[in-house]
Amino acid sequence: MEFPLISDEERIQRLKSRSGKIRMVLDTDTFNEIDDQFAVVYALQSPERLQVEAFYAAPFFNDLSSGPKDGMEKSYQELRKIVSLMARTDIPIYKGSETYLPGAETPVESEAARNLVERAMASTPEDPLYVVAIGAITNVASAILMEPRIIANIVVVWLGGHALHWSHTREFNLEQDIHGARVILNSGVPLVLIPCMGVASHLQTTLSEMKDFVKDAGEIGAYLYETFRQVHPDHYAYSRVIWDISTIAYLVNEKSTPSVLLASPIVSDEARWSQDPSRHLIRYVHYINRDLVFRDLFRKLRDDQTGK
Repeated sequence: MEFPLISDEERIQRLKSRSGKIRMVLDTDTFNEIDDQFAVVYALQSPERLQVEAFYAAPFFNDLSSGPKDGMEKSYQELRKIVSLMARTDIPIYKGSETYLPGAETPVESEAARNLVERAMASTPEDPLYVVAIGAITNVASAILMEPRIIANIVVVWLGGHALHWSHTREFNLEQDIHGARVILNSGVPLVLIPCMGVASHLQTTLSEMKDFVKDAGEIGAYLYETFRQVHPDHYAYSRVIWDISTIAYLVNEKSTPSVLLASPIVSDEARWSQDPSRHLIRYVHYINRDLVFRDLFRKLRDDQTGK
């Protein structure tokens, strides 16, 4: 598979901070964990910065699903529930892939991938579409394989893998679809990579914070609180990572997510990183200011109820 060439100058320009409103789509395995729900809400509560154009349901397979297709279907229904609670049924939701990529050059057909191609082809390098992915990267990789020209018109922001200094990168989003991850890392698409362990793992919160700052924020606040409360039987001295809001935080306020430009890493079949400095550049988030991120999220939930 040959991908369009983007010059280093063009890629660096695309990976710079942008002023004004950002057009984005969110690709999410919403039923897999409790953090996806927070990311969906955070994005919708940030209209000063984000114009959410569509949601895509991503596949996942773990104890909460019988397979990737079932995981995607459950994520689709969870997205429908969240937008209904927030009275935001104006934003379309598309079903994604029912399987992971079967090979390095074989896309998986889905409504989500086709819609992404359509939206990306209608975008421009000057006004790119931000593709925020917080699950297995199958839908996004499939769209790139279906129409490689879209890499000129998009920026991918992906929560995937662990930090480059971690002993391995056997992280759920990445390991589910190694072929898809390699498409994203090798195609040259402008990419912001946010690792899980070592970076997004800073985003821990507690039931006490949920009670004080989330529970009373309307129907959606009550839903998020109950989701958090039910996820663990004993909340004494217990905190939980809300990984996925890292991607929204990057777009809303890059000061909360410091990053650097470095060569796109290589992922092995055993899910380990290696690095070749001659490869194209990506933006790599290496730290997250936990307090800034949660302060912004909690404020937006509160302000929505007070009318501020």
